[in-house]
Amino acid sequence: MKVKAIAKDVRISPRKVKLVADTVRGKRVEEALQLLKFTPTPAAQAVAKVIKSAAANAENNYHLEPSELRVTEIMANEGHVFKRFRPQARGRINPILKRTTHIRVSVSEEEA
Repeated sequence: MKVKAIAKDVRISPRKVKLVADTVRGKRVEEALQLLKFTPTPAAQAVAKVIKSAAANAENNYHLEPSELRVTEIMANEGHVFKRFRPQARGRINPILKRTTHIRVSVSEEEA
């Protein structure tokens, strides 16, 4: 059974989150959390939070054992983009795009 958790509008660019998501895809939940604990990026903290939430959902809602869970799907899709502007020389402006990410994690039990 797949159990999912979603974090929307995380203030990190999707490109940065996808790099972290690729490292934990297919790993056991405990192993993924250990790997993310020592990954020195803010994206690792955001992904770890969503994985913990998916594991908690599986444990509380479906009575699955957290030690037997595996990260089956993890996606980092583009969310809203905040558009800001910065003044430049000679009366011009340059746009600044502050990107957000939707992180979706699915965990399921390992087959014996």
